[in-house]
Amino acid sequence: MEPVLQVALDLVNMDRALQIAREALEGGVDWLEAGTPLIKSEGMDAVRRLADLDVPVVADMKTMDVGDVEVEMAARAGASVVCLLGVASDETLREGIAAAHRYGADILVDLMGVPDLERRAQHAAELGADIVGVHVSIDEQMTGRQPYEDIARVATCCSIPVAAAGGITSETAPLAVENGASIVVVGGAIIKAEQVSRAARTIKTAMQQGSAIKSELFKKYGRDEIRQALQRVSACNVCDAMHNAGALRGIRPLKEGYHLVGPALTVKTMDGDWAKVVEAIDAASEGDVIVVQAAPGRQAVWGELATWSAVKNGIGGVVVDGAVRDVGDIRELDIPVYTRRMVAEAGEPKGYGEIGHEVVCGGQTVHSGDWLVGDDSGLAVIPRERVQEVANRAVNVHERENRMREEIRRGSSLGRVLELEKWEKKR
Repeated sequence: MEPVLQVALDLVNMDRALQIAREALEGGVDWLEAGTPLIKSEGMDAVRRLADLDVPVVADMKTMDVGDVEVEMAARAGASVVCLLGVASDETLREGIAAAHRYGADILVDLMGVPDLERRAQHAAELGADIVGVHVSIDEQMTGRQPYEDIARVATCCSIPVAAAGGITSETAPLAVENGASIVVVGGAIIKAEQVSRAARTIKTAMQQGSAIKSELFKKYGRDEIRQALQRVSACNVCDAMHNAGALRGIRPLKEGYHLVGPALTVKTMDGDWAKVVEAIDAASEGDVIVVQAAPGRQAVWGELATWSAVKNGIGGVVVDGAVRDVGDIRELDIPVYTRRMVAEAGEPKGYGEIGHEVVCGGQTVHSGDWLVGDDSGLAVIPRERVQEVANRAVNVHERENRMREEIRRGSSLGRVLELEKWEKKR
């Protein structure tokens, strides 16, 4: 079969889903998927309204039990394909497959979470499934997982078509097809695009031509691309990605326009004792952010000469929970410096404290190797063990807002885009 492009409408607002679906079809999308969030939000009406667009509709039910009941619901609502989870029991698969075929629909068995992909794919085919899906979940994508090797393994052993999903873009859609995917499922790279039709058309062209079309959008970043990812986002995006965690409170930039990104080198010192702070400049690697705990800040631990040294050593920025001085000179040097206080008086270099140990800055615990993102709104810290995941989630937040911004530009409003009144918490 010629490779099919399927758009996963993983939204919670039916009107937005329909608008994006129409634009996606204009761009050459072949199948529409009523994503699991959309089905949970809107029920079978989501399937019915998409089916009214007169194209094949995939109902991503993620069914684990009562396969016959849930498949029948979706098929009768107009679904051409209904998704069951491969981790469900054989009994659930048999019942779901029988119900689908009774109503003229196909079954896709989603292998997400299945430990032995090849074995389960083969068995699903033996049970009568029509399609198997190799699926790297959104949460797994944030940690860098990709589906392409798994696609090849399943396609080699399986006699039925393979659908592939998992962060696919115009750069990677041809790779999915090359590795054996008959159905390429794309979510964010289409539904987060400001111009959905253009995004869909680009991906479809890449599939048809069998060659990647470069895109800086909608990609997932690896561990060696952390800085590149975080340079695309704001401190607000990071806090959103961490569920309103990570903000350093009471620490402000010396001037507007900074965008600080880098791993922390921590310094703990006494109020006014600037010896360890200055020594950290030589201990730091290029691009590091020196993070200082020196409260309450009656005397400064950072000034113009330290800033000159930091600039010459390629330091990425300085964050002082304490005080700095020589503010006018520092602003002219244009290295990101954030502080709690500004005072004229300096302390003495006594040498108390330590470099590289845990500190508390802006109310947040910071370790060396944690990443900082700062701008005019403030600072956020990301634990080093979560930095790849959070960086990708922050990019996702930023890109999702781009689509909302476009809808507002077209005449909607934030309240209507988010359906705020509908989703107000019930008391």
